[in-house]
Amino acid sequence: MTTPLGEVLDGRRTAELHKAARALLSEPLLLAHGPHADAFRLVRQHASELREWFDRNTGWSLRVDAEAARLRKTPGTLADPTHPAREATRSGAPLTRRRYVLLCLALAALERGEAQIALGRLAEQVVLDAADPHLAAAGVEFTLERRDERLDLAAVVRLLLRYGVLRRVAGDEDAYVSGSGDALYDVQRRVLAGLLATRHGPSMIAAHDFEERLAELTAESALDSDELRFRATRQMLTRRLLDDPVLYYDELTDEELAYLTRQRAFLTARVSELTGLVAEVRAEGIAMVDPLDDLTDVRMPEQGTHGHVTLLLAERLAAAGGEASRDELERHVRELTAVHGGFWSKSAKQPGAEGELVEQALARLTALGLVTRTAEGVVPLPALARYAVGETVVLEPGVRGPGARGPRKTRTAERKAPQP
Repeated sequence: MTTPLGEVLDGRRTAELHKAARALLSEPLLLAHGPHADAFRLVRQHASELREWFDRNTGWSLRVDAEAARLRKTPGTLADPTHPAREATRSGAPLTRRRYVLLCLALAALERGEAQIALGRLAEQVVLDAADPHLAAAGVEFTLERRDERLDLAAVVRLLLRYGVLRRVAGDEDAYVSGSGDALYDVQRRVLAGLLATRHGPSMIAAHDFEERLAELTAESALDSDELRFRATRQMLTRRLLDDPVLYYDELTDEELAYLTRQRAFLTARVSELTGLVAEVRAEGIAMVDPLDDLTDVRMPEQGTHGHVTLLLAERLAAAGGEASRDELERHVRELTAVHGGFWSKSAKQPGAEGELVEQALARLTALGLVTRTAEGVVPLPALARYAVGETVVLEPGVRGPGARGPRKTRTAERKAPQP
């Protein structure tokens, strides 16, 4: 039997809509030119449906024009520091505090500047703005007298190139850092104008405390009716289902938990219909699992030395079942070096390397919602149980193990899966 043409077209349209939504969630700023040009065209084609879905379910606005598509994402919780902006390099190192400040100063200078700007001119403007007494009082200093300061500015410019705010016309950043040349850029004003994702302009915020300013920047209008409060709760929960690795019930208020309990099937179904994510519901919370494994910036498990160490520490913490100190974890990594060091990089086997290995592993586990850090050490969270390894059971030939569907013909070791 042949499939009706209408069903084929509907299926293709649905697949394109899923792909466009996933592209926006992965890269909230898509440019018409560059590596994401195909995704941009899909988003532009389905802009109306995507705009309506995100506005209704998350409160995120979507702006699409001929140059870029910008999904103004705001997190479900403002207290999560585990997903920082990262450098546009292969290492993808998180931005330092000074580079965050330089990024903001550079954006302010570009907003006031002309359609083209040289890197040297941008640096001069940033130096002038960095002399603000408020920044000096906060311990921020930027004079361009040291090479590391020029490296910081070059890293910020490369990030702006990746975002599409700047387009290189001539020269390069390395020449500027070394003092042998300069670089010239076109400023993409439409992209620059859509970069800031806030509900209120920063100049309209009166608070001075960082947490208060952040809250006011993203605050919604007055929720003076039950309908508005329910909508705000629905949007917050949907944002967390989309953005957070795990939504734990004990992180919610009583009102939020009551709403989620009543509307869980509806919320997870809406997310699944748009993105293809699959809800994994446990006693402690909900995780939206990605069968395609391309909607995450932090993976577990991961290849390489750091990925292996992270997996081994996850197994150790899951087996411990309680809080572990940093010294205990570093001691465990030293023990693991003797067993697995032959598969690790040379630097990972150097004396004292265990500190960095543990730090990177804990950063990954924290970002994935698998552990939380305390003043005393590290506490495993419920989702870490999926990485626990049960007792090894050795089966003799012909002996059926738990869950076996047929006789085993060879000697084998079987690991029991942890209970959910």
